[in-house]
Amino acid sequence: MCGIVAAVAQRNVQGILLEGLKRLEYRGYDSAGMSVMRDDTLTRHRAVGKVAALEKCLAESPLPGRAGIAHTRWATHGKPVEANAHPHHSDDRVAVVHNGIIENFEALKQELETDGYAFTSQTDTEVIAHRLAATLDGGATLFEAVQQTVRTLGGAYALGVMSPSEPGVVIGARQGSPLVVGVGIDEAFLASDPLALLQVTDRFIYLEEGDLVELKNGGRVHIVDRDGQAVERPVQVYEYADGAASKGDYRHFMLKEIFEQPTVINAALEGRLGETSVLAESFGPEAPPLFAATRQIHIIACGTSYHAGLVARYWLERYAGVPVQVEVASEFRYRHPVVADGTLFVTLSQSGETADTLAALRFAKELGYLGTLAICNVPGSSLVRESDLALMTRAGPEIGVASTKAFTTQLVALMLLTLALDKSKEAPGSEQAGIVAALKALPDICHRVLSLDAEIEVLSQAFAEKHHALFLGRGAHFPIALEGALKLKEISYIHAEGYPAGELKHGPLALVDSEMPVISVAPNDALLEKLKSNLQEVRARGGELFVFADENVGIDDSEDDVSVLHLPHVHEALAPLLYTLPLQLLSYHVAVLKGTDVDQPRNLAKSVTVE
Repeated sequence: MCGIVAAVAQRNVQGILLEGLKRLEYRGYDSAGMSVMRDDTLTRHRAVGKVAALEKCLAESPLPGRAGIAHTRWATHGKPVEANAHPHHSDDRVAVVHNGIIENFEALKQELETDGYAFTSQTDTEVIAHRLAATLDGGATLFEAVQQTVRTLGGAYALGVMSPSEPGVVIGARQGSPLVVGVGIDEAFLASDPLALLQVTDRFIYLEEGDLVELKNGGRVHIVDRDGQAVERPVQVYEYADGAASKGDYRHFMLKEIFEQPTVINAALEGRLGETSVLAESFGPEAPPLFAATRQIHIIACGTSYHAGLVARYWLERYAGVPVQVEVASEFRYRHPVVADGTLFVTLSQSGETADTLAALRFAKELGYLGTLAICNVPGSSLVRESDLALMTRAGPEIGVASTKAFTTQLVALMLLTLALDKSKEAPGSEQAGIVAALKALPDICHRVLSLDAEIEVLSQAFAEKHHALFLGRGAHFPIALEGALKLKEISYIHAEGYPAGELKHGPLALVDSEMPVISVAPNDALLEKLKSNLQEVRARGGELFVFADENVGIDDSEDDVSVLHLPHVHEALAPLLYTLPLQLLSYHVAVLKGTDVDQPRNLAKSVTVE
């Protein structure tokens, strides 16, 4: 959630740090700050609100220097006020930026107050600054001070540290929060996301759990593991172009990412499909025997990824014949799950650093699962490194907080998993060949749906003054209704709920009136006639219907209270993925009409790296 950028260079780093913070705005934040080493002295600016507020401070009073750290904060301890913004200093002896949560900070704070240290913030981070200062006063080098301090910290952290005692040095450390090293020419950088540094390098070292790194003048990088042993971590070239961080000709990142979906779906399929079946080896060489031994599946995820897991349950049980449980990660690890023999543990995450999902994976490793599989968008992430198998969704950087292309590529990956398990069972009557053919045609069909954007924009005008909305779906489209409702509430701030259409009589029908628009997806499947009956229940109560329907479905839209948008026909198995697109566009256009911050909705963050 918070963002870190740091640099040790042969040039003024202020501009590098500021640009890095701008590129991290998508993560969500409420304040920003920067500390730079100038003439062996720490100088600092902090500001509440957008990075633009910090930029204004820097324009009025620049912070030139060749080493610096910067941060965007999302409040966890203390309100979003300047005193709580990072970096935190300890009497200008040391400066610290921190992502994560220090769970034992209160005990540490009491010890430091007893020793005479005065606290100026409500944050958990300030204890790190004071402990570092105390250790430096004891004669330690900056690297040693960080090494000794992190041993006392409980919880999760990614750190960037500077001190006038060693003006050409920045130290980084990670435990439970992501941190990468950017490798330049005679200069080096730190960031919580490679995206922050693409303006200066495309070469990165992904630090592992417990790693400490020392960046020095001349681009020197020294890394030790949690045991203090010097290690070499591979340098990886970032695979996405810097242009991925630009909106291009689109008004918002979200709209750009919605329209990228045909391209990224094609990328997610590339090299993973044979003529009539999935290539199970694309999950890794160990995958085929593991899939053959799989008898059950447990899917763990959060937010939008959880909805993808719910869709996959329908697919896996119908097409692969494997029973499936789907759980919210934050709930899973606080109960006592019973793990049946032959259960595969599957995690879904866009970033691969989602705190609850990572914690669930680590908890699962103690419970006797057959194996673990991560479906993720970030190759070097913790989730990928710590799982037995991994499948990359290849969505590319997703900047908009409300997930779009990450969700649809997760669905593609989950369908590939379904087909791989089906293939491993060699069950008679497999529909694999037909679904594979449909997957290959899917990007073109998605283009056709996106061409309906102007019609969807017209529909969105009916929502501009509404305060509530109800989304309905049946079967595998119930999770799509949940996802449609989530998108609308995330970016337009309209209260929305998703329901199975068959549950109307069990409560939500009481809410239906002329002020409650009802949105439904109506693919041409076995539940269509039942869905039509549910929609008549809405009309009978004076509700206004908006139906996204298969072009072959006969739903009467001649009445004023029914609006129908006809979508191209697609294989039944892939309809949930296709029907996601118009719901994304509907939410987008409603948010634009309401004037909300589409890419950075209030109170939300892109990557939730703390509980």
